Amino acid sequence: MYIKGKYWENYIGDSDDSLTLVEYLAGKGKEEITAGEIFSDFGADKLNGDFRLPETALTYTTAEGWEMDIQYAITLLTDLAAILLECQKSGSVNLCKLFGDELDTATPVIRVSAGEAERGLIQKVLKDFVENPLAYNLSEMCGEDEMAEMAAVCKNLMNEL
Repeated sequence: MYIKGKYWENYIGDSDDSLTLVEYLAGKGKEEITAGEIFSDFGADKLNGDFRLPETALTYTTAEGWEMDIQYAITLLTDLAAILLECQKSGSVNLCKLFGDELDTATPVIRVSAGEAERGLIQKVLKDFVENPLAYNLSEMCGEDEMAEMAAVCKNLMNEL
C-alpha cells in the first residue's frame, strides 16, 4: 500500500475523523465513489472551499440512521487526498488495510475518483493549509511544531497528487 506510513499514519489517517471517513466509505457498499459524492454526503460542498473554521459540522447519516461527525474539515480533506493518491498509484484502496480487520465491510476494495473541479479544490485547500496551518481549527488540538510537520507532509502529498 503506497500511502501507508508515508502519509497514512503520518499526521494523516490516524484520527477519529479518519475512521469515520473509512467507515463511511465501507458503508456505501460501492466499488467506486467520487470525491464530489463524499463532499456532498458530509456537507463539505457547502463550505465554499473554506476548510479553515467551518461554522457547521460535517456529518453524514449512516444507513442505520446514526449521525456521524467529522470534527475537523481539514482532516476529511487530507485523508481523502491520501486515499485519492493511493487510488492514483494502485488503482484502488483496501479499506481493511487502512484500519485492520476490525472494519466489517462487504466491499473492502474500492476506488475513489475525483473530477477536475474536486481535484482543483483539494489542491487549493492543501496549498492554503501548507501556507497557513495555524489558521485551521485543528491547531486547537495540536502544537505549532506538530502543525508545521503536518503542513510539510501535506506539501509532499499535494505535490504527488
